[in-house]
Amino acid sequence: MVLLVVFLVGVKGLGEGFELLGEDLIERFFRATRNPFIGLIVGLLATTIMQSSSVTTSMVVALTAAPDNPLPLANAVPMIMGANIGTTVTSVIVSLGHLGRTEEFRRAFPVALCHDLFNYFAVLVLLPLELTTGYLRMTAVAIGSRLEGLGGVTYRSPIRTVLDTAYAPLEWLATFVSPAAEGQASVLIAGSALLIFLALYLLVLVMRAAAHGRIEVMVTYLLDSHVVVAMLIGVVVTVMVQSSSLTTSLLVPLAAAGLLRLDQAFPVTLGANVGTTVTAFMAALAVSGPNAVAGLEIALVHLLFNLSGIVLIYPIPAIRRIPLRLAETLTQLGLRSRGTLVACVAFAFYGVPALILIIHNWLT
Repeated sequence: MVLLVVFLVGVKGLGEGFELLGEDLIERFFRATRNPFIGLIVGLLATTIMQSSSVTTSMVVALTAAPDNPLPLANAVPMIMGANIGTTVTSVIVSLGHLGRTEEFRRAFPVALCHDLFNYFAVLVLLPLELTTGYLRMTAVAIGSRLEGLGGVTYRSPIRTVLDTAYAPLEWLATFVSPAAEGQASVLIAGSALLIFLALYLLVLVMRAAAHGRIEVMVTYLLDSHVVVAMLIGVVVTVMVQSSSLTTSLLVPLAAAGLLRLDQAFPVTLGANVGTTVTAFMAALAVSGPNAVAGLEIALVHLLFNLSGIVLIYPIPAIRRIPLRLAETLTQLGLRSRGTLVACVAFAFYGVPALILIIHNWLT
């Protein structure tokens, strides 16, 4: 409970910090993320650097719900999609640990890579659809407005009193360090980002230790379970440990040992995609004010994106097999040159996004 409050205080402080920065910086941030491809890359790169989509999505929720609206909902959607791609890097890195043992790597790497490929395909389908129709944004706004008006009341964080009390020391520290608004904003943003990261990191450790035995039972059970059950196990495990990266990384050594086939692991990774959206909803509890419902809306976008990807890609066998076969093909190619494979993974997750951002900044 304490870690959850620390996490929510960090989300609240991040929004407050950006509010203090002033309209000029907010407008520059708005212009930068107006390009959906840059927003996608920012979400991807931020997640690969921090090794956590939960941290990225929590920050996106805070910025979207901030009073001065530094990150409009339409601009935030591609960032959420980028975070979904970036979170797959952890399991890929884990699978590289089997690179020296050919048969283990042949089984482990496709399990890690299929998650990455599925999320890429989901973005390739849903980003153009979103840009042309606004499907995710409009659906989230419609659902959010219904939830906001439920019972004739406006959205208000149910734990606002606790958060206001817990947030007071951070606010005092910012005021103590600097009387100027810009200095306070810097302290709030830096301190809040640190709180979010540490809280989620410790929360993962605590939840993993508490749920270790149950996770083993679930993973063993999924070996002969129906695909829907496997997806639900992915959802439940991810909610329990608050990390889709951890869930998918747990599958890699099982696959390497020959205990889990690629087709068995695939639905679990999709369930992990859905389970990780809980963090964004948790973050939405921390925000308040006139724009608070926007935090709930971007959390709904995250959920709708992952559900839509599953509905569009998984039910059709011919389409479902594409990421699986491509993962196996890329694994075979990687085994021919292990050094090239490692370089390609690093370049794909870090080099390309960074290069695109550098070129964009240079052109603008």
